[in-house]
Amino acid sequence: METIFHSLQHGMAITILVFVMMMSIDYLNVRTHGKMDIIIKGGALRQYITSSFLGTTPGCLGSFMNITFYVHGLISFGAIAGGMIATSGDEAFLMIAMFPDKALMLFGILFVVGIISAFLIDKVVHVLKLNPSQECQDSISHKGIECRCLNFREIIEHLKRISLTRFLTLTLLAGAFHGYISGLVGPETWDWERITFIVILTIATYIILTVPDHYLEDHIWKHLAKKHLWKIFLWSFGALLAVEIALEFWDVEAFVKSHMVWVLLMAAVLSMIPESGPHIVFVMMFANGVVPFSVLLTSTIVQDGHGMLPLLSYSVKDFLWIKLFNLFIGLSVGFALYSLGY
Repeated sequence: METIFHSLQHGMAITILVFVMMMSIDYLNVRTHGKMDIIIKGGALRQYITSSFLGTTPGCLGSFMNITFYVHGLISFGAIAGGMIATSGDEAFLMIAMFPDKALMLFGILFVVGIISAFLIDKVVHVLKLNPSQECQDSISHKGIECRCLNFREIIEHLKRISLTRFLTLTLLAGAFHGYISGLVGPETWDWERITFIVILTIATYIILTVPDHYLEDHIWKHLAKKHLWKIFLWSFGALLAVEIALEFWDVEAFVKSHMVWVLLMAAVLSMIPESGPHIVFVMMFANGVVPFSVLLTSTIVQDGHGMLPLLSYSVKDFLWIKLFNLFIGLSVGFALYSLGY
C-alpha cells in the first residue's frame, strides 16, 4: 500500500504539473496569435540551446516544459532528445549538495552534449526517415480565436454564472493547491521547487478565472483535460508503480557492486528506466569514490528522471526512439571518457 500511495503521489504531481504547463503554453500561443511559435522555434540552434538549457535545470520541470513544446510542435525531435540528454532529474539537487563543483562541471558538459546530440539526432532522423510524431493537431485548429484573457472585470461575471467546466477545473486546481501546500503531492519540504509549483498553480487559476467560456471549453477542457490528462496520469502512475515494485525485489546497488567490470554498461542500461531511483545509486557511488566520472556521466546522459513519463501518453514510439538515442550517446561518451582514464 505504501508503494501504491507513493506512486500515486508522484503520478498526480506529474499529471497536474504537465496539465498546467500545457494549458499555459496553449494560452500564451493564443494570446500572441501564434507568435510564440516564432519565438520558440526560431532556428534549429535556438531550439537546441533552449531545450538543452531547460534540461540542465535541476528537477523535472525543464523536461516537462520540453515535452510540452514538442507536443505543440515548437521544437524538433532532435531538440527534445537533446533536452533529455542534458537533464539529470531530481538527482541534480543531490549532486549539488554532495559535490557542487563537480556537479556544475557535469551540468556544463551535459548542456554541450545535449546541443551537439540534438543536431546529430535531427540529421539521423532525416537520413533514416524515422517520421517522429507530429504536432498535436487539435491545438492547431484553435489558433487565431479571439481570447480576451487576463481581464479582472470579467472574473466576477464568470463566477456569477459559473459553468460546470469552470467549476470542475477550479476544483481540480484547488485540490492541487491543497496537495502541494500540505506536502501530500510534490516535494515534502518547503523549497524553491514547491514554491515554483504553487506559483504555476496560481497563474493557472488566474487563467481559468479570466478566460472566456468558449476558450475554457474548447482549448482546456475538450482538448487538454479530456484528451491528454487521463492518459498522462495512467502512464505516469503505471510506470512509477511498476518501477517501485521492481526495485523492492531487486537490490540494484548490490548487483552493480558485484559486477564492477560491467558497471558502466549497467549504468546505461539501468538508467533506461523512467525513474530517478536507479541513478541515485551511481550518484552515491561516485560521491564515495566507488565509480569514476565516466560512469556518472553515462548514467546521467541516459536517465531523465520522471521527465519522459508524460511523453508516453503522447507517443510510445517517440519515447522508445529517444531512449535508444540516449543509450547510444551515453555509452559512446562514457566509454570514450573511461578509455581516457576518467
